[in-house]
Amino acid sequence: MIGYPNRKKQKNQILCNNHAGRGMSLEDDINTSNQYYRDFNRGLIYKKPTPIQVVKVDYPKRSCVKIKEAYYKTPSTTDYNGVYRGKYVDFEAKETKNKTSFPLVNIHAHQIKHLQHVLSHGGIGFFIFRFSSWNTTYLIDASYIINYYVSQEKKSIPYAYIQTHGILIKEGLSPRLHYLDAVDQLYFEEVTSHGTKK
Repeated sequence: MIGYPNRKKQKNQILCNNHAGRGMSLEDDINTSNQYYRDFNRGLIYKKPTPIQVVKVDYPKRSCVKIKEAYYKTPSTTDYNGVYRGKYVDFEAKETKNKTSFPLVNIHAHQIKHLQHVLSHGGIGFFIFRFSSWNTTYLIDASYIINYYVSQEKKSIPYAYIQTHGILIKEGLSPRLHYLDAVDQLYFEEVTSHGTKK
């Protein structure tokens, strides 16, 4: 079981050959896109490792390791960070099957606080939301989500709000998600789709 200190433990995690990472399509898409961006020297962005303290393990097969009990050493901040066009970049990626909104319960207070600090220091902070039922992925500046979260008027962010304030990310083969094009559009003026000044 994996859980934050003083929080409910999560389900057992099983790491087996060809089975790790199932159900993480948005994460996989971002990871492969980041690899593409690094290979072509466009950006230097990585997934943050989450430090855990493993307490109990089991070996049901030689090819599998089952973590029976573990704890996060510290609450995680956001999923990704790095450098792009001389600016520090930090963002969180979220995916939902909900068709009409994204539940705020899936965004944590320490993530909001972290992104507030990123913005206050002049960094670029944003969220990437995927609505799998519509097969759409949006990039939205963190300030919109922070304001929505802090106001606590509603328990979810409407899909229409993200459509209005976010940028639809184009999908392709290489990279899978053209999210740096959306970053260029949102944060850098007078740029082409390849991140160079016109």
